[in-house]
Order: sequence, then structure tokens, then C-alpha cells
Amino acid sequence: MTQSFTERSSNHISSVADTKRQHAQTLIDAMATPVLQHVIAGRSCPSLNGEVFSNFSPFDGSLLNVTAAGTAADVHAASLAANAAFDDWRKWPAARRRDVLHAIADHLEAHAEQIALIETADTGQPLKFTTKTATRGAENFRYFADLCGQAADGHSYPTETHLNYTMRTPIGPVGIITPWNMPFMLATWKIAPALASGCTVVHKPAEWSPLTATLLATLALEVGLPVGVLNVVHGLGETTGQALTQEPLIKAIGFVGGTSTGSHIMAQGAKSLKRVHFELGGKSPVVVFDDANFERALDAVSFMVFSLNGQRCNAGSRLLVQESLHDRFVERLVQRAQSIRVGNPFDPATEVGPLIHARQLDRVREFCQSAEQAGAVLRCGGTPSNAAELPSAGHWLAPRVVSAVTPDMGIAKEEVFGPVLAVMPFKDEAHALALANDSRYGLSTYLWTSDLGRAHRLARAFDSGMVWVNTEISRNLSTPFGGMKESGIGRDGGNWSFDFYMETRNVCIGLDTHPIPRIGKDSV
Repeated sequence: MTQSFTERSSNHISSVADTKRQHAQTLIDAMATPVLQHVIAGRSCPSLNGEVFSNFSPFDGSLLNVTAAGTAADVHAASLAANAAFDDWRKWPAARRRDVLHAIADHLEAHAEQIALIETADTGQPLKFTTKTATRGAENFRYFADLCGQAADGHSYPTETHLNYTMRTPIGPVGIITPWNMPFMLATWKIAPALASGCTVVHKPAEWSPLTATLLATLALEVGLPVGVLNVVHGLGETTGQALTQEPLIKAIGFVGGTSTGSHIMAQGAKSLKRVHFELGGKSPVVVFDDANFERALDAVSFMVFSLNGQRCNAGSRLLVQESLHDRFVERLVQRAQSIRVGNPFDPATEVGPLIHARQLDRVREFCQSAEQAGAVLRCGGTPSNAAELPSAGHWLAPRVVSAVTPDMGIAKEEVFGPVLAVMPFKDEAHALALANDSRYGLSTYLWTSDLGRAHRLARAFDSGMVWVNTEISRNLSTPFGGMKESGIGRDGGNWSFDFYMETRNVCIGLDTHPIPRIGKDSV
């Protein structure tokens, strides 16, 4: 029987996706021979006690690789390497550091396909999005490379009698702990400013996505980053991560991840008075008024909650839509969600891939089931329509729209971290503000309205570190990125990053013209 054009096209896409997946596995096998090791002082190192853990594919549950499981001893070895490299690295002229960071950026882009394939295999993120991973990482390195010459800059506060000026100096070896949702990009977002400031780094990636952390360190070393400046120690959060937060040689911890983990890190680092910088959880509201541009708002709402498998810290996962618009907007959202292609993340047409881990899939499902039991309505999503074509061991979830949600439901209060949108209606501006701020989180807020006065009023009133009006997230590396309340401590971006990785010193010089008070026997 002759195949239709659609069937032939589908078979071709499937073949391409399978080929890309096989290529990704070949790249992974070349990195992990037979174990993905730590990178300490420029060398690949097994764990000192030989411990390992397994890393499985979100796509079909198969074994991707075996990874070294670091202990406190491995963390200490990496910290010694970072500490030994720090004194020389901090003294490098800013222009020399700049050139190395630019070289890293170029090298990342030269390996864009390798980075994308490995990231997709490790996380389940579709190639549709990971193909931009190397470019975004390179942008981070280039941006902070160009700021190397300004990193130490301070301010001048002269008076008639004194000169006062400030300068910044790198704090020392720092620990960077990154999550599994966008592991490569978020690693570069943290590591690039640390290196630009003159700090050295011990990086602990998430155990669910260890692969591209090793790749980043390897590529950086290949273009001349000195040994010991960037080290990687793999392992579990409760062992390796805790050892890093308690390591005396580490002066600060930059962490991206969950709020409860951030709380533990703060407690663990308290004994050594570690500086901490946290980008934590979010339950970001999207507030849509009935005067909004309907189609643009629909596009932005869909993108910000369903892209990247819904696994993004600033996902607009709480939709607050004005009552007069509610039914029409939700109806179109359901249509949009049902049209999203769920499937093999190596298929270029796939828009939502498998969630990263079975535990995460169970967590997302439990939130939906609990909401339904409490009276919410699951309007669409759950089991993908093409489930029969997908590996049964994969972590599949079609985008879900949940309406009739009330503020007391877990799905409205907690970070679900999956392709799930909770919808609530509001009456007026005051009601919208109350609902938006009714959260322990305060990372992002998205506002859609054509009323300029309302836009400014609410932008001032929302309890969130970032407010985007009539747009999805807009990436600007010079602006402060971070949250209020339980969404974090500190800001990334531009000089805000340097404020974390560097100490500020004040220098006060007398001009020999001011009277100095006298005390003692000669004071009369």
C-alpha cells in the first residue's frame, strides 16, 4: 500500500529524530568513559571513594550515563584547586580575562550542536529550544567579558578635607549550585560574572542533569582558562551540595533552585558566614485585563507557561483574567494548549518533551489531581493524544489548563514546575492586585493592559522583583534579575552580579587640613 505524503513526512521526521538521539548518545558515551567524572584542577577525576550514580533518559528511561558521586573529600579537593588558582587569576589584567572569556564564548558557539544534543538528551527539553542554548551561554560570557574592565570600579565621595573612594575586589573561591531545568544556560549565567570578577569557581550541577556542566568546563579549559579556575564536582544535593555549602575555603554560594533548598543552604553556610545569592521558586501571575491586546496576550501566556516543558522559574503559571474576558480567553487557551505538539524532544516539530524525572511527573500530576478533588476543572491535557507512539517509560504530560481555581488550592499557591496553567477570574484592578500579591513568592509578574496609568500603578504595587508589561520575559543582561519574598536574595545582571562576587572597600585619605581631636595629658 502506498504511503501518503503525511505518513512519509512523519517517518522522515522520526528517522531524523532517532538519528539525532543516537548522535547525542554517542557524544555522551565519549564524555563518560565509562564514568562522567569531576573536573578538578584541570583534570578529569573519579570520586575519591569510587562512588557513582546513574543518570537516566527522560525520553524512555534508558541509562544515559554513570556519573561520579562526590563526597566532602572531593569538594575539598576542588576547593583547594580553586583557592590555589585564585591569587593568580585575580591578578590577571582585566583585558586578559576579557580575552579568555570571549574565547570561551566563541568555543561554545562552535560546539552549539553538541551542546544542544546533550542538553536535550539530559533534560528532555526539545531541540526547538536547546538549539539556542550555546548562543545564550555565549552571550552571557561575552557580556561579562566586556565588563571585566569595570568590575573593580567604585565611586568617589570627596570633601574639602578628605578623599573618599571605593573599589571592588573579588571575594575568593565561590560555589555555584545550578538546577536541572536549563542547566547549561544557567551555569553560564552564574559562572561568567564570577570569572569576570576574578573569582574562581567550584560548580555543583544538579544530579538530574550533570552532562553539560562537564562539557562547559572542558570547553573552557580547551581555550586557555587556567587550571583550577573552574572546577566541577558532581553528586547529590544532600551530600555533595551540603559539603560545598559547608566548605570553609568557599566564600560565597550562588544557587538557583527551590526555596526549601535555599533555606537549607543558608543554614548550612551560616557557620562560616558565607555570602549567599539565591534565585528561588516562583508562582508568577499573569494579569490580563479586558482592554489587553487579545492575540498578543494569548501568545505570551501560552509561551510563558508551556515552553521549556513548563519547567522554568519565571513561568506565568497563575493566570488572572478579568471576568468579562475570562470565558473567551480560556476557551482560546484550551485550543492553543491542545494544539501543542508533545513528543520526541529530538523531533524539530516537538514543542513539549518529557518532564525531566519520574518524581517530577508524579508531583505535577498530584497537584492536578488535588485541584480537581477540590473543585477545579481540568479543561485539557494530561495523557498526550499520541501517547501510543511514545515510549511508555517516558515522562509525558500534555499541557494542562485548569480553571475554577481558588487561591487556597495548592495548584494556585505552590510551584508546580510543569506545563500546567491555573486560571482565576478577577473583577477589577484592586481584586487583581490582591490575587497577584497573595503568594509567598515574588519573582515575576506579567501584566497585559492598554491603560498606561494602570500599567504604572500596578507595576509599583506588585510584590515581585520583575514586572513585564505587555510582553513575555524580555532578556536584558544589564537589568537586575531576581525576586522578592521567598523567591530569592540578591540580583543577577550587570553590576548587580559584581556586587555579589566582589567585596567593596572604602578608602579614606585625609588632606592634612582637618583638625584632629586630642586626648590624654597633652590635650589641654
